Amino acid sequence: MRNIKYFLQFILIIIFFFIFKILGVKIASNLSGKIFQIIGPLFRSKRLIYSNIKTALPNINLNELNEIYNSMWNNYGRVFAEYMFIKKFREGRLSNNIVIEGEEILENIKHNKQRVVFISGHFSNFELMAMQIEKMGIKVAAIYRPLNNFFLNRIMEKIRKSYICKFQIKKGIGGTKELVRLINSGFSTALMIDQRVSEGIKSNFFKKKAFTTTIPAQLVKKYKIQVVPIFIERFDGIKFKMTVDKPINFQDNKSVEEITNELNKLLENMILQQPNFWIWSHNRWK
Repeated sequence: MRNIKYFLQFILIIIFFFIFKILGVKIASNLSGKIFQIIGPLFRSKRLIYSNIKTALPNINLNELNEIYNSMWNNYGRVFAEYMFIKKFREGRLSNNIVIEGEEILENIKHNKQRVVFISGHFSNFELMAMQIEKMGIKVAAIYRPLNNFFLNRIMEKIRKSYICKFQIKKGIGGTKELVRLINSGFSTALMIDQRVSEGIKSNFFKKKAFTTTIPAQLVKKYKIQVVPIFIERFDGIKFKMTVDKPINFQDNKSVEEITNELNKLLENMILQQPNFWIWSHNRWK
């Protein structure tokens, strides 16, 4: 029964992708954003999302709450449609829609052949982070969580490996072994640190404990490497600004828990900058 459900979802999504391709990126992104504002609440609890927003922003009023809620679904839909145009964002005319602040930091990492950990969250079109890093000529492996729908996951993996980041590392034991091999070969790592993970630790996040990945902290401790935060903002519909912060050196005596807490603090600051474009639908504080 589940396979039938996944297959029907797959067919529906392929139809949407085909329509988006015909419409072009500007119309498709805008239309998909509006569609997701309508259908999104059917798949994720509105109560949970409101609760998450209030946890992070306890003094928010109802109008602001509704604005963030609607903007989140709109951005979700835009990202969905933009997968069909990711090649053009990388190689075509849409590459001019991405502005990088702190590009010199990436150039230094490339020139010095440094190994670092790039971190961010699911902001705006989050897929652009690993894409731009690899496009700059930096050897990088991106950690990702496979989709539950294995029909759709095959297509998404193909898109990611072809146009986002060639070296895609699945979360899990097998992926960890591959990641270690690549790091030992001089690769940097890119990952989102904002999803709830059962294999992580409970770390401070907006004054409450939330399960958080310890992968960045473990890599810092094991390989003595720096962390580079990256924040992606959406503006004017399909334009983006990618801000690359200065590399962070953590002291040797910092524990995995302390490093993870500090990284969560960085994530909090990113969310507070543009709460409308973060994905609030994950149950981070379960």
